[in-house]
Amino acid sequence: MKTVEISASMPLANAPLVHCITNEVTCETVANALLYVGAKPIMASDEREFAELFQQTDSLLLNIGHLSKTREKSLVAAAELAKELKKPTVVDLVGYGVSAVRNQVGRLLVAAEPTVVKGNISELRNFCGLPSQARGVDGSPLDQSEAALEELTLALQKLTVDYPRTIFLATGSQDLVVDQKNSWRLQNGVPELDCFTGTGDVVGALIAALLGSGVVGAAAVVSAVSYFNCCGEAAKNQRGLANFRQETLNQLTLLMETEWTKGVKGWQRSWI
Repeated sequence: MKTVEISASMPLANAPLVHCITNEVTCETVANALLYVGAKPIMASDEREFAELFQQTDSLLLNIGHLSKTREKSLVAAAELAKELKKPTVVDLVGYGVSAVRNQVGRLLVAAEPTVVKGNISELRNFCGLPSQARGVDGSPLDQSEAALEELTLALQKLTVDYPRTIFLATGSQDLVVDQKNSWRLQNGVPELDCFTGTGDVVGALIAALLGSGVVGAAAVVSAVSYFNCCGEAAKNQRGLANFRQETLNQLTLLMETEWTKGVKGWQRSWI
């Protein structure tokens, strides 16, 4: 094992254009988060635009948090076009395990072999066929014991046999990142990050931005997760959750002015 190394930096000098199909609840937060780190968002779900949009965009974020028949068509069409054009793509399995419909859509998106598949620990336990104590879209602390984390890490490693080009991210009190050769355990963050809506959506957007800027694979995932968790740590002394939320988002811009990578905690393990 070795400690985590961060190679990506903020702000993103080349201002990648990130195409987001995400849920309406957090749409504004996601768009602003991208702007805060130097990326450019475009929130577009009408598949009639995709052929032209894909000629301009640098990466794609797909989020199943607010499903409908129309949204399903848009998500699947975007995922298939991204695969065809080799566009860096992040799929966020929000609420996977809640319903058969949501699970079916999630599996269709993962079948398109996105660059990154993310969800909280409970969502990815459900995706791997492991038992989970989750209710709704929130992860359960009961799924995050040391034994449960190791069980999920090994299950995700097996998934990389079928999805060799995909990196899996499971977020929680500790975050797991798994690709075909390595796994990472990331240990930054504060409990308050679970207390406002959209934290996972922002992490997905940051990963997509780094991928769109040219950061390769797991480096984009590890850097984005660590950066956002460090933003939460920098905001932890705020009084009141609304103030904490606002300061965490402020830190997306402010933290990059510091030597934040020195505070990153975690470790990496190689499979081979």
